[in-house]
Amino acid sequence: MKFVTGKTETGRLELAQLKTGAYFGQTVQVHGAVHAKRPMGGGLTFLTLRKKDGVLQCVCGAEVDVSDLTEESTVIVTGLLRQEERAPGGMEIQVQSIQVLSRPAEPMPVPVNKWKLSLNLDTELALRPVILRHLKKRSVFKIQEGLGRAFREFFNDTATTEIHTPKIVHAGAEGGSNIFRLEYFTKKAFLGQSPQFYKQMMVGVYERVFEVAPVFRAEKHSTPRHLNEYTSMDFEMGYIQSFYDIIEMETGFLRYAMELLKREYADDLKRLGVTLPNVENIPICTFKEAKELAAAKYNRPIRDPYDLEPEEEHNIGRYFQEEYGADFVFVTHYPVKKRPFYAMDDPENPKYTLSFDLLFRGMEVTTGGQRIHDYQMQVDKMLSKGMHPEEFQSYLMIHKHGMPPHGGLGIGLERLTMKLCGLDNVRDACLFPRDLSRLEP
Repeated sequence: MKFVTGKTETGRLELAQLKTGAYFGQTVQVHGAVHAKRPMGGGLTFLTLRKKDGVLQCVCGAEVDVSDLTEESTVIVTGLLRQEERAPGGMEIQVQSIQVLSRPAEPMPVPVNKWKLSLNLDTELALRPVILRHLKKRSVFKIQEGLGRAFREFFNDTATTEIHTPKIVHAGAEGGSNIFRLEYFTKKAFLGQSPQFYKQMMVGVYERVFEVAPVFRAEKHSTPRHLNEYTSMDFEMGYIQSFYDIIEMETGFLRYAMELLKREYADDLKRLGVTLPNVENIPICTFKEAKELAAAKYNRPIRDPYDLEPEEEHNIGRYFQEEYGADFVFVTHYPVKKRPFYAMDDPENPKYTLSFDLLFRGMEVTTGGQRIHDYQMQVDKMLSKGMHPEEFQSYLMIHKHGMPPHGGLGIGLERLTMKLCGLDNVRDACLFPRDLSRLEP
């Protein structure tokens, strides 16, 4: 009788193991895809093997027949590992044998082994399943992985419970028309704009909760900063003293994330030429003051007194970079008119809310703030916005039966990745973006 052990052992090594130096001078076995093949003459051929965590140079002499080996073939390579400072990672394999696992049916539509891809965005997105094999494209999503990983690790370390909330919902959390409607058997339903209602509910259970999950916005935008499906990193905590507690928590996450990226994602940062932002001193400025400072310095009149236009966000980011060397700035106290019904009004000035956005290099990447926890106050706020409280009975249940002062935030993972990696379009920071016209791949 055979029993499974839960272990898979192939004897093949990964780059991280090879980089330790423990295998130099030894015969090793590795697997991967042929990223590039370069005949050098005299029977010598260089293969670049693409692995999950980088590339490895393999040198084939005349005794190893690679005449019918094509790029994107998957192989197992056996050979002598040796130091070579000129090779990627400072090492290479002198190949003794190659076992071909598979061969592509057709050549690649574009040369993903080139350092730069000169493609327009539509072409690139249509070819996304293979374009992502490009090393720089891969590095974007390794860095994105690092940001998501840092979010989970940081909040796990602060005794926060991870939750998983529904994405098919009865009502939109943000209100308005930017919500996808769908048929749910015989009922009206929507795709969730935010886990807002559910994470507030779970504050009454666990005090602190977080989630990393998709959200959906039916916004008819086609701009470099908008997606109709994106990943939101959400956090909510109870028993706060003020909404500044939420700001401090996000600052702690950002510091943790940048340290993690510097420590464990150095190769990807280097490949993309990323300079990590300054997260040690993040300024805080009110909405009104931020608009006035940017308008005065860059001679741009304020046109919308209730919200920040993209150009204003850019100018505010520029202002704090020039004046304070700050890559981030927290903008607080947004007007009531532009904040959701659950945002708590500022008791010192009810025209404004106890809320904030975080701007990163001139773009909003986070929205957060303190929520209303009092039942009557929440009902009155709904009525003031022309809403019908009877449609939100399951949500209002938490207020009716007692909630602590609480607040939270949502971070757009793709926007954060985009600005960190210096990308021009948020679609470049989404594996398979969904926008006004794209449902494939």
